[in-house]
Amino acid sequence: MFNEHVIKIKEVFRIPKVLISGRGGCGKSTIVSLLARKLKNNGNRILVVDCDESNFGLNKILGIEKPKKTLMNNLGGKLAVRDKLLEIVQKDENHLNIFDVMSLDDLSNDYVTWDDNLGFLEIGKIEHSMEGCACPMGALSRDFLNHLTINENEWILVDTEAGIEHFGRGVLEGADFIIAIVDPSEDAILLANKAYKLSFENNKNFGVILNKIDDNLEEILKSKLDSNIAILGIINYSSDIAMLNLQGNSVESVSIGVLDDIITCIN
Repeated sequence: MFNEHVIKIKEVFRIPKVLISGRGGCGKSTIVSLLARKLKNNGNRILVVDCDESNFGLNKILGIEKPKKTLMNNLGGKLAVRDKLLEIVQKDENHLNIFDVMSLDDLSNDYVTWDDNLGFLEIGKIEHSMEGCACPMGALSRDFLNHLTINENEWILVDTEAGIEHFGRGVLEGADFIIAIVDPSEDAILLANKAYKLSFENNKNFGVILNKIDDNLEEILKSKLDSNIAILGIINYSSDIAMLNLQGNSVESVSIGVLDDIITCIN
C-alpha cells in the first residue's frame, strides 16, 4: 500500500557518514529510520546518532530500545561537558577534545543499544527546566563524529535538531554528505537553500529529499530550490506512514518492498 507514495532515490548515498537536516516536522526522523532499516537489511552495520536534544521518540520510529544513558550522561552530564568547554575557552583553544579515535566496536553498551547490526546512540537530552542552552550537546556531537572511524559496510546516520544551528556548531565537520529534507513549506525551502550554502562553505556534498509531496507540489518546490542543489529523491505524502508515526509504531513494520523503492541502489 506504500509503493504508490515513493519515487526512487538515487545512488548518491554511497557515503558512510550522512547528516540529515531540515525544519521541524519535515520527516527527518522517519527518513533516517527508513534508511537505517534498509541499510541493515542490505547487510551493512549502521549506527544512528540522535543529535536532537528535544526529540524523545526517534527510537520508537526506529524500533529499538533506548540506551541506558545518553553519551553526555555517560561522561558525567551537561555540567561536566560544560566545564570542559570552559577549559577550552580559558586556554584559548578551538575544539572540545574528549574522545580518542574510535571505531564502532569501541563504543560501550552503556550508551549504545544494538539490534543485530543496527545501533542507536543519543548525544544528550534536555532533562530539566532552566538547565541552560544545548551548546554542550553540539560540541559533544562534533567531537564524537570527528573521532569516529568507519570500516567498509559501516554507516553513520545523524538525525539533527530542526533548523541549521548544528551547522553553526560545526557538527557537519565530521560528516561526508549532508541531506536536507524538504516538505511543502517556504520555511523548508529557505532552510534547504541556506544549508546548501553552508555545506558548500565546508566542502561537503549536499542534496535534498522532497518529502510529503504530491504531483501539484513537485514542480513548485523544484523551482524554488537553488538550481545547483541535487534532488536525491521524492517521497509522496503517505497517510499510512503518518498513522505509524501517530501510533508510535516503528517503520520496521513497513514492508521490505517499500524500503527497496525508497532506496534502490544504496547497497
